[in-house]
This record gives sequence, C-alpha cells and structure tokens, in this order.
Amino acid sequence: MKSGADARESEGSTVAELVQARWGDHRAGLRFEDRVLSHHQMTAGAAARAALLTDLLSSHGEPHIGVLLDNTPEYPQWLSAAALSGAAVAGINPTRRGAELARDILHTDCQILVTERAHLPLLDGLELPGIRTLVTDTPAYEDLLAPYADAAPEIARTVGPASRMLLYFTSGSTGAPKAAICSQGRLAAAGRSLAAHFGVRAEDTHYICMPMFHGNAVIADWAPALAAGAGVALRRRFSASGFLTDVRKFGATYFTYVGRAVQYILATPAQPDDRENPLRIGFGTEAGAVDAARFQERFGVRLVEGYGSSEGGAAIQRTPGTPAGAIGRAAPGDDLAVVDPVTLRECEAARFSPDGRLLNGAAVIGELVNRGPNPFEGYWRNEEAQAERVRDGWYWTGDLFYRDGSGHFYFAGRTDDRLRVDSENLAAAVIENILARYPRAAAVAVYAVPDPVAGDQVMAAVAPVPGAGFDPHDFAQFLLEQGDLGTKMAPRFVRVLGRMPVTATNKVARGELRRDAFRCPDPVWWRPPGAAAYRRLTPADVSTLLAEYRTHARDHLLTR
Repeated sequence: MKSGADARESEGSTVAELVQARWGDHRAGLRFEDRVLSHHQMTAGAAARAALLTDLLSSHGEPHIGVLLDNTPEYPQWLSAAALSGAAVAGINPTRRGAELARDILHTDCQILVTERAHLPLLDGLELPGIRTLVTDTPAYEDLLAPYADAAPEIARTVGPASRMLLYFTSGSTGAPKAAICSQGRLAAAGRSLAAHFGVRAEDTHYICMPMFHGNAVIADWAPALAAGAGVALRRRFSASGFLTDVRKFGATYFTYVGRAVQYILATPAQPDDRENPLRIGFGTEAGAVDAARFQERFGVRLVEGYGSSEGGAAIQRTPGTPAGAIGRAAPGDDLAVVDPVTLRECEAARFSPDGRLLNGAAVIGELVNRGPNPFEGYWRNEEAQAERVRDGWYWTGDLFYRDGSGHFYFAGRTDDRLRVDSENLAAAVIENILARYPRAAAVAVYAVPDPVAGDQVMAAVAPVPGAGFDPHDFAQFLLEQGDLGTKMAPRFVRVLGRMPVTATNKVARGELRRDAFRCPDPVWWRPPGAAAYRRLTPADVSTLLAEYRTHARDHLLTR
C-alpha cells in the first residue's frame, strides 16, 4: 500500500477504495479533543469494525446499521467500515424522541444500532425488535472488537459504485422524515468533485462541526477530505463560542456550515486577533450575502454559498464572475429551470436596480427543477415521496429560486416558505435577506402566519445582538429605508427572542415558529391594519384577533 506522500489522492470509484487507500498513511488523520489518530489507525479501526459487521449482519435482512452518535471518532470509522463491508449507514438524529426515534430506526431496517452511553436514555422504553445495540464507550464493546484488531481493510466482493452507502434523513417539516439513498459511487464522486473544486490538499484539515447524521457533514466535509487524503477534526456538537478556538487548535483550513451557524459565530464578541486563523474557506448554505460579507471582513475567510439538493437531483456551482448574492450556474449536465408549479412555465428573468436590489420578485420566483438526467437515487421505502419528487420526467427540488438573464441562480427559500399576502406571492428568504441588513439583529427569520380573512401575513423573529435590545421605532425606520422592501413585505408581527430556535442541523425551526405564531412567550410587536408604527401586542389585541379569525372561520389555521 502507498503512504501519504504518494497515495492515490483522488482515485477510487467507491468510498471503500478511498478508505483502503489510507492504509499505511501515518500522517495525522483525525483530531478530536486531545486525541490524534493517524490515517492508518483510522483505517485499521474501520477494518476491525467491517470484520465485525461481516459476522454480525444476517444475510436474511438488509445490511443496514443505524448510527446514533455525536461527532466522535467512532462515526467516521463506522462510515468507513460500512463502505468496506458493503453495508449502509442510517444516520439517526439524537434530537428525535420516543415513537419518532423508533420509527426512524425501524423504517431504515437497521439490524444493528451503534450508540454511546450518553444517548442510551433516548432508547428507554422503545420497541426495537431484532435490533442489536452496540454501545461504543463500554468495556463490552472493546471486548467485542478485540478479536478483529489485526484485520486488514479488505473490500467485500459485493461492493461497487451502486452499493448503498448512506440512508440520510431529509427534513421532516412536511411529514415524517424521508430517508434519501446515497450510493458509494455518488458519495465518492461528490468527494472527488469538491476536493478538486476547492483545491483540497493532503495537508489540509477539514473541521467537522455540523452533525454527521446530516448529509452536509458527510458529503461536503468528510468525503472531500477522504478523497484528497486530508485530515479531519471533529467537534462533538457545534459551538459558536468554541469555533475559533477549535480552528486554531486543530489547524483547520476548511469547514462547512448549514443554516444559522454563521450568524451564531458572528454573534460572539469580536476580538482584535480574529483574523489570525488558518482557515482558507467555508462552504455551506443559508448564510446570506450580508453575513458572508461580515464573516469575511471579521475573520478574513471567504464563505462560498453552494447548492445541492440533499437527494442529489440538482446542483449549482459557483464560478468566477458569479454576482453577489447569487449561488452560481447549473452544474455541467443539469438542465435547470425556475418554473411556476401550476402552469409549468419558466418564470421570467429577474431584474435588479443599479444597487443590486430585486425589482420584480413576485414574477420571477418559482420552484427549481432539473429537466435532464440526474443522480437522484430515490427514498428508502417511500414510493409516494419519490413520485412527488420526480414528476412529468422532471426532478422537483422543493426549493424556491429565481434566475437572472445571465443564467445565475438565486436561492429564495423552501416551497413551504412561500407566503401569499394580498394575492401577491412572496418568498421568506428574499425578505430575510433584506432584514439581515438590520445592524441590531444577530439573527432573523421570516415565516407566514394566517391572515384572519384570506392568505397570509408576514411575521419575523428577531434575535437582537447582545446588549442591543429591540427598538420598534428604529426598526420601522430601517424598513422605510430599504428600497427593495415591497409594500407587502414589511412584517405585520415581530417576535423578539433571545436566541433563534434551530433544528439539530442549525436550520431555523420554522415549523415551531409558525406553530407559535403571535401567541408565544416572547414579546411581540405589531402594526394593526392601517398603522405605520409598531406597538406591543397585548392580551386584548390577541383576543380581538382570535375573534376575527373565528368570524371568518379561519381559527383552525392557528395550530395552538
């Protein structure tokens, strides 16, 4: 086997081959807390676990293992072990509870569940028939692995590019989470592509602080490091306050983010030496142009906003000359279009003011579709969801976009983030990008609440920067100064909270915000119909509003 300096850095049509190529490489491969493991040690650990899997998995069931772990060295070792043995990993979300957690494990037909002592209470009382549980941080687990300590990283004869590698759950905001299938070939190709695109080097270190049960951490962070022979550094759970300390400690040069992680890092107190860090690049989604600019100014690190649907059906790549705020152009081979889901017609091109503000938002926002061949590999045992994703021969992403006359795409939110105010269609992400300019806000989120009569009203949640508080008059003046804030876009309700609620993957928990609407424990400011100024929403106001909902038989739309 070749060692680090001359290893086959970008070869390998399967993840198993990429894992095997690290055997004999004694450079630092993984850093976690105060531990350092070489690539060779990680591969040896994977080989031992693969050999164990061969003995434990029954040929009468699916070769699937559930992994219910924080970001510890066990996680990438089990990913690698699954690749070598031809098994598939179902990433289990530790924020799920009770019947929902059991459903995820059973739905993916796991024969084995790998977990740790900290998560054992989550399994109390769950009915998981026929599933063997391995608890990693126990003597029994070490005893179980011991006979396989000298195993070499052999690739099972059944392994090929089409072998299932991942069953990772997509958002469950519109029902039970769907388990998207990712093959070894697709994951290896994604790793090689990202490594080439970002110039990942063998001497780089990828910082993985997003949870590894999610596709972002595995596909966009772990896989390109594996393809390039780079090291990884793990953070058990994301910490905004620990981010820069970790980056310096581990010598991290690359990281990925999802959702509001960037906002939380920016909300930490600025220090004069923030730019003294080894990072070269950050890659992710939903940071927004304003926060990306702030991040680069403060830390000297460029954030690249990318887009690739979790299921692999569409991808947008940032290329030189991409305008500010745009994601990029369609990846080679993709026939992407922004389509009105009712008429199936392409939306018109976006027009901008001289200072780059969107002028015709209502007419240009539609759902992103891929009309050509795509690598979507389906959902595990969910034909209904699969048929919804692929309709009329097109792959429907479920995401809202708009496109300019040069073919650059701009993200506008999820399809269920669309609002309809006074018969005008709006996208939450477009309004959020405007509100993100408010200097007193550390984080903002925009979502729909039902109008008492028809359609929706705009509601915003605002988390002020520490010590700033919320001044409704200052906020109202800020809105008046935003030339691209349409007359229907100004929030009717503003919820002021200390911290934005987020999911386990650091995306805003919009479902929770929508369920609360204006009946929440936090202060809410509102503009009554016809009023220009915000005032505090009182219990009497809530009673009057609820009576109006009942009058128009729309009170059932308020879910609390």
